[in-house]
Amino acid sequence: MEIGRSVFAAKGYEATSIEEVAQQAGVSKPIVYEHFGAKEGLYAAIVDRELEDLVARVSSSIAQGTPRQRFEDAVLAFMAYVKEEPAGFAVLTRDSPTAAARRGLTRVIDDLAHRVGDVFRSEFERAGYPSKVAPIYANALVGMVTQVGHWWAAEGKSFSTENVARHVAALGWMGLRHLPKDPAAPGAKREPKRRG
Repeated sequence: MEIGRSVFAAKGYEATSIEEVAQQAGVSKPIVYEHFGAKEGLYAAIVDRELEDLVARVSSSIAQGTPRQRFEDAVLAFMAYVKEEPAGFAVLTRDSPTAAARRGLTRVIDDLAHRVGDVFRSEFERAGYPSKVAPIYANALVGMVTQVGHWWAAEGKSFSTENVARHVAALGWMGLRHLPKDPAAPGAKREPKRRG
């Protein structure tokens, strides 16, 4: 699986062959097929393992602390994964083989947003906000963090992951801190309508 992860990370799903993975791993092609069924099975097993690692890191970071600490720790945990597991992150953010194996980045966002949404829901209720909108904010913030991780992995390594995480957390937290209870209510700031 380690060799498969490296090859998928470097080449993507379509360009990776079972022959190459088997050769680099020092095993025969039938051994790979026996354990994983096909290339898609190997890919799915690798993605599942990476998702478990990433979701466990982020979930443990939001388990305790103030809402701000939990948010900052979640961003830092995500960025630490991007830095420490570049091949795993590459597999999660590259092409997926089929819609049925819709793993990758979309599933990362879905899984993390669901967990973060649970935290948001309880905090929204406590603060007097409608809890049913928590998934909107959870998906927006997790999507923002995921995209920044993708940018950092591609071209932002002149910044430390800790520095990037603090900037992202500050942006997200300031937005949450000044969140109106009803953005559509009179008095909520809106963009002026354009004429013509």
